[in-house]
Amino acid sequence: MIFRFGAFEFDDRAGILKRRDRLVALEPQPARALALLLSRAGEVVTREELRAHLWGDDTHVDFDRGLAYCIGQLRASLWDAAESPRFIQTLPRRGFRFIAPVQTVDPSSPPAPARRFGKRNAVAAALAVAVVLGGIGTWLMTRRPRASRPIVAVAVFENVTGNATFDRTVAGLSDVIVERLTALGPERLGVNGNAGILRRPPDARDGKAVARETGASFLVSGQLETRDGRLSLVMQLIRLDDGTHVWVQRIERPAGDPLDTLDKDVALEVEAAVRRLVLKEAAPAS
Repeated sequence: MIFRFGAFEFDDRAGILKRRDRLVALEPQPARALALLLSRAGEVVTREELRAHLWGDDTHVDFDRGLAYCIGQLRASLWDAAESPRFIQTLPRRGFRFIAPVQTVDPSSPPAPARRFGKRNAVAAALAVAVVLGGIGTWLMTRRPRASRPIVAVAVFENVTGNATFDRTVAGLSDVIVERLTALGPERLGVNGNAGILRRPPDARDGKAVARETGASFLVSGQLETRDGRLSLVMQLIRLDDGTHVWVQRIERPAGDPLDTLDKDVALEVEAAVRRLVLKEAAPAS
């Protein structure tokens, strides 16, 4: 089935997404998630239904991180945002809903009868094809090579306060960062938050090994600790080729703070650092 919504068209059998007839990069797993959401447009698709659809019962993965990455990549491809969604609405602790109007087209329907071309029309068509092919060849020979996009890896944040009640909140911060960074656009930035090495503690996580396993040139990591009787989250952005800390930021909260707004502050800080230190550095000189 072909689904049309906004400026997009999606073929669920081929897993191909287009925007105004141009291909949009979309990984297989986000494509499967989109197919399910579109097939039930306007309905709530629960997190459990997505897990069963994407991984099945026999696959054991970090479901929360995997789903956050999947939805983040999907939103980036659709130029959508969780804060003000046009297509995918998040229903906290429930699931997701596709909220835009959707039209469906069955590609198996019989095509319209072919038109007959006379000899004059055939010659004109051949000339038009030759002109188009010639233009494409010239463009291929003269266009500048496109620089490869940078990739940022996001490690699971650590809770070293000794208070286990913070474990879930701190571990979830990396998911928020992954979703925020993927919204910058897959054509501008690659984000890897699901590799196994990113779940290892820092003393068992070699920078060069992270670069090899994730393809990343930068790593985002962080930990929550206690400092002078306060909660202190230290975040860092590390350049993997030489281990340089190019950015370090600390966010502090009172000892009894529930940390319910920490994820938003963390996402904003990390996004600003990546924009300034990764994307700006990777931008071609004018």
